[in-house]
Amino acid sequence: MLNYYLTIVLAPLAAAVIAGLFGKQIGRAGAHWLTILAVGLSCALSIFVLKEMFWGDAASENISLYTWAVTDGLRMEVGFLVDRLTALMMVVVTFVSLMVHVYTIGYMHDDPGYQRFFSYISLFTFAMLMLVMSNNFLQLFFGWEAVGLVSYLLIGFWFKRETAIFANLKAFLVNRVGDFGFILGIAGVVMFTGSLDYATVFDGADRIAAETISIVPDSPWNAITVICILLFIGAMGKSAQAPLHVWLPDSMEGPTPISALIHAATMVTAGIFMVARMSPLFELSETALAVVMTIGAITAFFMGLLGIVQNDIKRVVAYSTLSQLGYMTVALGASAYSAAIFHLMTHAFFKALLFLAAGSVIIAMHHEQDIRKMGGLKKYMPITYWTALIGSLALIGFPGSSGFFSKDLLIEAVKDSHWHGQGAVYWIAYLSVLLGVFVTALYSFRMFFLVFHGKERMDAETKSHLHESPHVVTVPLILLAIPSAVIGWFTAGPVLFEGYFQDAIFVTEGHDVLAHIGATFWHGSLALVLHIYASPAFWLALGGFLTAWYLYLHRPEIPAKIQSALSGIYGLLERKYYFDDLYIKGFAAWGRGVGTFLWKRGDQQVIDGWLVNGTAQSIGKLAGIMRQLQTGYLYTYAFAMIIGVTMLLSWLIWFR
Repeated sequence: MLNYYLTIVLAPLAAAVIAGLFGKQIGRAGAHWLTILAVGLSCALSIFVLKEMFWGDAASENISLYTWAVTDGLRMEVGFLVDRLTALMMVVVTFVSLMVHVYTIGYMHDDPGYQRFFSYISLFTFAMLMLVMSNNFLQLFFGWEAVGLVSYLLIGFWFKRETAIFANLKAFLVNRVGDFGFILGIAGVVMFTGSLDYATVFDGADRIAAETISIVPDSPWNAITVICILLFIGAMGKSAQAPLHVWLPDSMEGPTPISALIHAATMVTAGIFMVARMSPLFELSETALAVVMTIGAITAFFMGLLGIVQNDIKRVVAYSTLSQLGYMTVALGASAYSAAIFHLMTHAFFKALLFLAAGSVIIAMHHEQDIRKMGGLKKYMPITYWTALIGSLALIGFPGSSGFFSKDLLIEAVKDSHWHGQGAVYWIAYLSVLLGVFVTALYSFRMFFLVFHGKERMDAETKSHLHESPHVVTVPLILLAIPSAVIGWFTAGPVLFEGYFQDAIFVTEGHDVLAHIGATFWHGSLALVLHIYASPAFWLALGGFLTAWYLYLHRPEIPAKIQSALSGIYGLLERKYYFDDLYIKGFAAWGRGVGTFLWKRGDQQVIDGWLVNGTAQSIGKLAGIMRQLQTGYLYTYAFAMIIGVTMLLSWLIWFR
């Protein structure tokens, strides 16, 4: 199987290098065919690996491929850990990436950076595969940073736009905050275990849990708690959890295909995957799990509220991503790691679908993204309409859709978790994921109704050119719509309740909420759909859908009145809880102020003014004085010699 693994990883890398360095020679067609075939090969082999793991009952493999360095007994290696968690992630990453590659042919058709874009997204796929297939923290960190680097390049792909440059710089800086915590967490792992290898570290988890760290004098902390929280800070940056979420909405400045790739299958899910992979560590710290659950709950509910006031079609979907990542994080905090990964998988399909559908609309609207200038597109774009509807229904958890299985079971896991009856943490999490269902349905169908239904609000010129997108756009939409609609029926039971992750995810007996649900709640996919009336999530989703219909189709004049009556709350949401103001006008402005002060006072005045230029000026003034002694007259020099000899003789006589 090693050759398969190497091919899966290296095929996108080779295609990225060739398309990037030899783009002019191979041309546009060469670039897209090369990268699509490479990622397609990776996808096919990943599906084969998953089949062997699931149906063929193949054993997990932990392969050390190459030893890069050994220092003081610490081995730095490149290797693969391929188990069922890895296999599932490989299929999700490569399949969504393949759909994005095909879609890009239509979306980026006239862009001058065509070959460069294909090179970047293929490189992105390689970086994510290296991350999910790693068997050690060093390779994990390499993939982690590589994904961040390529996302920086892609968010700022249209580098002539100031907004794009600002957005990729923002993403870079915010992720550096998270990555600082992440690398400290890895350093803590090395300090207590002397190893970067997952297996060795997990075997030593109990020893770490018995140690303490004094962060401040006379205040010892449990070592495993500190390490897990630091690792989770890294996840907060990559998976955009509050308060490190601010970069993700601005990443919409990149082309739509990369918005789908970042939000659906790669960068933002890296943090969720990492915490699930580190379950043997997190399970030993109740404090770390409480932090994870609380941060996820805040993100799930409050970021969803921001989607209600957004008018940019891509930003609505972006805030939806923030909210859904919060759901996954809450599941991690409830020790329902399998539920988090299951929702990650279903979310990858329907969120990629929604982003690509939004891109299809943007193409038809000549790159207009304001949903207030759309309306009535159903009759012009039927394929986009129906696929977007499937994606929206999956997002809100419509019964039978993939999102229904993953979100409903996730909410049940939070409800019945070991946190039940333990006070604020439980109620914050449970109410957030429950109320978030109503909010999700409201903003999802607000966007859907304003775009596809109601009065046509576009100008006459745009209207005259409206038509369905080409096949390279619609075919990926259809292929993503299929799993968005039906995959939950076939995968919910095996993934969540039949031990699919038994060798990949570790859960202590007291935390195994999914085993409890499997014994008392789960009676099969059909039974779950038939018992929707017992689920508060269903009724809340229905309430959100009907509210959106009433406000934006039946009585479209009401939202403006609500906005006027609740101007304070609306302003708070429109300003995104003032996080951007805090970071840009607060921390960043303070940093620039300190830098300006040190530049003007320290560099210019002290170093340049006093030390460098001041020394030169002093020497110049001294030289000017000494110059006056050089008259050029012989008698002046003779007089000076006589005075000097006299002073010397006087000194000798006086001190003799």
